[in-house]
Formats: sequence, structure tokens, C-alpha cells
Amino acid sequence: MREAMRRGGRGFGRGFGGRHGHDDDGRGRRQRMFDSGELRLVLLKLIADEPRHGYDLIRQIEELTGGAYAPSPGVIYPTLTLLDDMGLVEAQQSEGAKKLFAITEAGTAELEANKESAARLIARLVDIGEERQRTDSASVRRAMGNLKAVLMNRLGEHDLEDATLHDIVALIDEAAQKIERL
Repeated sequence: MREAMRRGGRGFGRGFGGRHGHDDDGRGRRQRMFDSGELRLVLLKLIADEPRHGYDLIRQIEELTGGAYAPSPGVIYPTLTLLDDMGLVEAQQSEGAKKLFAITEAGTAELEANKESAARLIARLVDIGEERQRTDSASVRRAMGNLKAVLMNRLGEHDLEDATLHDIVALIDEAAQKIERL
């Protein structure tokens, strides 16, 4: 991240399931989840589904991505203000100081004109969530951590015989082959 900051880029909080590009040198670098205008379209689609508070929109996007991405309030609320200023949503007073955002006729027309793009964006969020669910299972992470701890403990022993080391390698290779055949 320091390298990205040095080159004038931005650092980003959470990963996105490995769906985005790399630096020129091949290192993975987190990029923005949404390009210009895409977040506005996602928010418009979610608000069209049902009126929502800003916090609800953050949680809905986080839920769609399986927890891989949650936009910050510093991104969501200015975008909601912009959508309101554009006349695409309107803020309605609800319980407490929270504003409930509902789509307007102009917002419905805008969403209809960009229906395919909105569907692609929502599908991309769902894909990220499904990918994360497939690859980020808590039980798999626990088992991998357990294996690492046992290996570090055994490999740290000074009197480890070559035969034992070869047995460990054979077991790891066998487990990898079995997993690959699943």
C-alpha cells in the first residue's frame, strides 16, 4: 500500500475477492470497487427495490458481497446527497435524525435507461459474495491455521530426522492431491 501511496494512488480498506487488476509489475493492488457513476447506479437500484437509509445501503452492499466490501459512510452519504440534488431520489424524514431515501419518477426513468448496467453491477456484487463464500470458509481457514501451527512446531525441532521430514512432505503432497481430486 505504501508503494501505491508513493505513486500517488490510494490505499483501500477491504479486499474485493481478487476480482480487480494488478500493478504493472504484477503485484496485486486493490482498486476501487466502482468506477465513476457505478455506485450511483447501484444505490439507485437498491433504493428502487425499497426505500432505505444510508446505513441500510452500506449493509446491503456488504451482504451482497458476502462481507468482502462495505462502502464507507464517507462514500455513501455524499453519493446520496448527489442523487438527491439530481432529483433521482428524495430524502424523507423517518425515525430520529435518519433520512429514508426513496426513488423519484426521474430516478425510475434513469434506472430504466440503465437497467442492463445496473443488473450487471448487482450481479458483480453477488459474484464477489459467492466467490468469497467458496474461498473464505471459516472451517478451512481454521484447518489451515492448525496445519501451519503443527508444521511450524515440528519443523522447529532441532533433532528432526530426514525420514520424518520426508514423511511430512509426503503427507502434505498426498493431502494436496486428494483435495485437487475433490
